[in-house]
Amino acid sequence: MGVVMARWGLVGFMVLSVLVLGSQARAEEWKMEQGGIEPGKVVLGMRAGVAPLTQSLTANTSTDVGSLVNFQAMYSLNKFLLVGMMLEWERHAVDQERPFRDLGHQDTVSVLPTVEVRPVRFGPISPYVNMSFGVNVNSFGENSSTRISPSNTFAWRLGWGADYMLNKQVALNAEMAYKRNDGHATVDGNLNNDWNASSFGFLFGAKLFF
Repeated sequence: MGVVMARWGLVGFMVLSVLVLGSQARAEEWKMEQGGIEPGKVVLGMRAGVAPLTQSLTANTSTDVGSLVNFQAMYSLNKFLLVGMMLEWERHAVDQERPFRDLGHQDTVSVLPTVEVRPVRFGPISPYVNMSFGVNVNSFGENSSTRISPSNTFAWRLGWGADYMLNKQVALNAEMAYKRNDGHATVDGNLNNDWNASSFGFLFGAKLFF
């Protein structure tokens, strides 16, 4: 009986030791570290998602939740700071509300020099915030007799998100961003100063690290 109890006690001690060591390893793996990336890394990203406008495009119109595609190329100067470029495409269908008419769709191509900060890292998760200044190149595809020509505008974008590293070279990514796209449009030869296509973007995709 004593031998059996001793054996079960030894087994219990071994199981407990494995659990303690495993939990310590997991805690070590997920502990917070300063800086979210290695210096000298090139980061290439491709994300897609949706982009609702933050308000009505202009009076008496409605827009759908637009499609959004984003390409990114960044370089890490140190373990906290990256610089680079984004190229983003966005499309919104536009309808006149009263009387109802399908006016067409507005396309926006944004060219965005970008700075990104990665203050910390939690194991495989690296949160970040980025800021971009550039230009929104706007165009309109008409589905009616109304001729619409939106202006190109100053672009300011603020984004925040996180990468989940699958390995040292591949990460899954999720990001949310606000982008300013506030200007004017020429509608059938008349100037409309109230033309605001600013939006929130919700992006999901992948990044490669070299």
